[in-house]
Amino acid sequence: MNKIAVEGRSVGVTYDDNGNAHILVWVPLAKDKVELFLPGDNVTLPLQKQDAGYWHLITNQVKPDVIYQFILDGDQKLADPASLFQPDGVHGLSQTFNVNDFAWTDSHWNNLPLNKYIFYELHTGTFTPEGTFEGIEKKLDYLKELGITAIEIMPVAQFPGSRNWGYDGVFPFAVQNSYGGPAGLQKLVNACHQKGLAVVLDVVYNHIGPEGNYLGEFGPYFTDKYKTPWGDAINFDDAWCDAVRQYYVENVLMWFRDFHIDALRMDAVHAIKDMSPKHVLAQMKESVYQLMEVTGRTHHLVIECDLNDVRYINPLDEGGYGIDAQWTDEFHHALRVTAGQEKDGYYSDFKGIADLATAYKNAYVYTGQYSAQRFKTFGTEANENGGQQFVVFSQNHDQVGNRMLGERTSTLHSFEMQKLLAAAVMVSPYLPMLFMGEELSQPNPFLYFVSHGDDTLIEAVRKGRKAEFADFHAEGEAPDPQAVDTFERSKFEWELFEREPHQSMLQYYKALIRLRKQNKVLSSLNRKNIKVFYDEAANTLMLHRWHDGSYLISLLNFSGQQQSAELPFQKDTWQKIFDSADPQWRGPSASAEFVEAGSSVLLQPQSILIYQYTYA
Repeated sequence: MNKIAVEGRSVGVTYDDNGNAHILVWVPLAKDKVELFLPGDNVTLPLQKQDAGYWHLITNQVKPDVIYQFILDGDQKLADPASLFQPDGVHGLSQTFNVNDFAWTDSHWNNLPLNKYIFYELHTGTFTPEGTFEGIEKKLDYLKELGITAIEIMPVAQFPGSRNWGYDGVFPFAVQNSYGGPAGLQKLVNACHQKGLAVVLDVVYNHIGPEGNYLGEFGPYFTDKYKTPWGDAINFDDAWCDAVRQYYVENVLMWFRDFHIDALRMDAVHAIKDMSPKHVLAQMKESVYQLMEVTGRTHHLVIECDLNDVRYINPLDEGGYGIDAQWTDEFHHALRVTAGQEKDGYYSDFKGIADLATAYKNAYVYTGQYSAQRFKTFGTEANENGGQQFVVFSQNHDQVGNRMLGERTSTLHSFEMQKLLAAAVMVSPYLPMLFMGEELSQPNPFLYFVSHGDDTLIEAVRKGRKAEFADFHAEGEAPDPQAVDTFERSKFEWELFEREPHQSMLQYYKALIRLRKQNKVLSSLNRKNIKVFYDEAANTLMLHRWHDGSYLISLLNFSGQQQSAELPFQKDTWQKIFDSADPQWRGPSASAEFVEAGSSVLLQPQSILIYQYTYA
């Protein structure tokens, strides 16, 4: 059973063209029998034992949309570990779902190349009043008008209750029931493609959440060889690991093939422990290539990884894992310290504008030097990796929600600094990402919230959140993650849409994104055509980029005072194409439209100016 089913899922319950159900479950340690139980009909169907610990059955008695569970050795009754739908949550029974029943209308859709992605990270439960996939669908025109090209949905794998970030999922194949289940996700993806929007889904392959985690009852899905911050690691390289690897590779393929997801963002892959000759990420990438050959569709893999190790994003034929892109937290850290973030916790490693200049030029800040915060030397150089392999941002769910009070930049920084932070991301030679609400300068927090059902676990989460902020010397009490109010306070405030200064910020973001998409220098992600100059005392930075005869100078002033900067070269006239301090964006004063090379230009406090020269 080691051959991955590229053309169709094998694990769980699937259906052939004749309506027969194919049932496959991995229970290598079952002593006697494995059965499928249909409580609605009070029918028990025995599975046949196969090689490598699998049990299998083909039957016409299991129809779509019926409740079922497995019975192990006549005793244990458990939901399907590859269930697609848990209508009653993590402790309930599974419900069959035929992925082929949905009538897709996106045959015209071609996934965007990564260099065209402008990400918008959102959380289904808090993005809309409904907190569902259907609610997101109602807001697609808003996102399209904003200029977004790809929505990134935080994890939807079934988690306990209805309030959770999604990283506590325990059924990797099941789509959260309170969001709309698998049918709702298919409908949303289809609607996104109709609007010309790509869909990125956040998935978690480094651990399984604590509540409702029954995988270990079926087989050795976990190993005690390694530990993650969340408990035992997934068994990717220990005894019986072949089936576990197949389980997760099939999960990747399912999202792409059966839900038409365009890209996956894999959470914290540095916590995936695998010493196999072929890393499981490389196996996933190989399988995605095989799927693409069959379907003709293109899919991307994006990772979160804090190791600064290009092995993850280098091509398979160069000994890498073949991942297409990664989140680049170090750009964020350097940017935020430059903007005034206190150097505590993981920010303590960053010096500010000098490191921001390094991030613009090198992608990674740490490329082999000593990290005082990590107590070790780490990082590799990424000189040969293109700009489309790095995703940058001024905030995301982690960097907001992992603050004790969940503050966004809107409450930490001035209106002018918020505009500068957004532009600093957009002028980079990397892929930009927004976190939901930043385009409206949303003042509400995005807090950490859960809805566990176990009192002991609830108390452990509360204590864990308090301990997490020890390195940040935070004062006061962390909001109760279990409280409904914590979740409600994190909701997107749509009523701000037409109020000031939120409307001005929205129009600013639209103009900024439009410039990013239309300007040939900004839309080119060639990392070779870039020079960076900075003045540490003035806290200013000059980013010089060029492409196809067009030259761009971005002047960033992170200080609270006016600063002057001299444009390079000794000839030519530079034309202003963007000015965050322009009064149309509620700024203090617009700068000159044209500036002669070699002359100085006045930078308003906490602002960005972009000038361009194009040879005829």
